[in-house]
Amino acid sequence: MAAGDEGRAFVDLHCHTRASFDSLADPRVVVRAAAGRGLTHLAITDHDRIDAALEGRSAAPAGLQVIVGEEIRSTDGDMVALFLERAIAPGLSALETIAAVREQGGLVGIPHPFDRFRRFARREHELERIAGQIDWVEAYNARVLGGRANEEAAHFARERHLAGVAVSDAHTVMEVGVAYTILRGDPSTPEGMLAALAGTIELTPGRATYLVRGMSPVAKILQRLRGNGRVRPGAVA
Repeated sequence: MAAGDEGRAFVDLHCHTRASFDSLADPRVVVRAAAGRGLTHLAITDHDRIDAALEGRSAAPAGLQVIVGEEIRSTDGDMVALFLERAIAPGLSALETIAAVREQGGLVGIPHPFDRFRRFARREHELERIAGQIDWVEAYNARVLGGRANEEAAHFARERHLAGVAVSDAHTVMEVGVAYTILRGDPSTPEGMLAALAGTIELTPGRATYLVRGMSPVAKILQRLRGNGRVRPGAVA
């Protein structure tokens, strides 16, 4: 990656830190790794919390914009919100979650919608129902295992004229930026992100080794021992 080359932005819109129940990554180390790998924009999207995203934003090196985000567990499935100032509580419906994000001027996307282990809702028509109210779909998620889930997500995005992005869904520092999206313009604000998503998008897929991804179960055990298991409604910044 050549950060900022020819008006391009190198963007990873899905990344976790130790604030998530399944990650041990230090947000300060995460942002240094993102900058070192040439990312210009990194969304830290911990499960149902934004405190580590705020910490990462404060510690971001020059040249890296950290977007405060959250992966929110709605009653219909996981959703990713960007440009937040306050955490969104889990347990709302998808439509209620979207409304809460919009109240803050934020953007909403759907992560890994067809992953057999983490799919959005149980039936495609439930995703179809909100397609007109979301801003992007993860067309490539580096943590999807096997099957055609990423291909299905990319097809869903194309058919409904939604932006499709590639993300690392990193849960370890080693995974940060392993997959990313190249956008034209400056996606540093909600308006700029929307404009960039509406333009030319290049997906750069990749994935970490199974050994690296296998660290998540270990992280879950250690987090439970620390009292940081999922989900703690009200755990906000």
